[in-house]
Amino acid sequence: MTPKTVRLPDGRLWLRVASPDWEKPLDPSFARTTGGRWNAPNSFPALYLNANVVTARLQIERLLDGTASTPDDLADDAYVLVAAQLPPGELAADAVTDEGLNALGLPASYPVDGRGVPIPHSMCQPIGAALEALPPVQGVWCRSACSDDGRGRELAWFARGHRATAAWRDPLPYRQWRYAEDWIDIDVLEHQPDPA
Repeated sequence: MTPKTVRLPDGRLWLRVASPDWEKPLDPSFARTTGGRWNAPNSFPALYLNANVVTARLQIERLLDGTASTPDDLADDAYVLVAAQLPPGELAADAVTDEGLNALGLPASYPVDGRGVPIPHSMCQPIGAALEALPPVQGVWCRSACSDDGRGRELAWFARGHRATAAWRDPLPYRQWRYAEDWIDIDVLEHQPDPA
């Protein structure tokens, strides 16, 4: 596999939706055990991050799929938003552009197939394992599977012995980002650049 890669902007903020009860929301070892879209259970550590607040809100909507609840039904402190920064100089495989998806063997319609059926984790996990074995690739910059149209952006970051650092002293409670549309809505004054 020869992935198309993008450079992650140094100093960029990445967001993680977390339960207020989580002691270490930036610990990638949890996903090593349970697995995720790009890593199988009991494989390698990965930290799943949102590229912006809109994607974080899509995560909440996806969590509520199949329930009678809506995001407005949630308590003001139901979830928190954690901001993280990654080590400088990181590269990620591109799973956003058609060219990048093609290099990974995924359809241009990702996160759904040509019939509109969501691409399963079982198709992405072997790709993630192959990428994790390819230093210097440090993760997957991808369209979010939280919506069928893939309008959100996420990063599955392969820690490889490194740590993400918290950028805010305290996470933001749900009430502070429930209706946020952009970085300025959560008091981040500068727009955060996407990988390129």
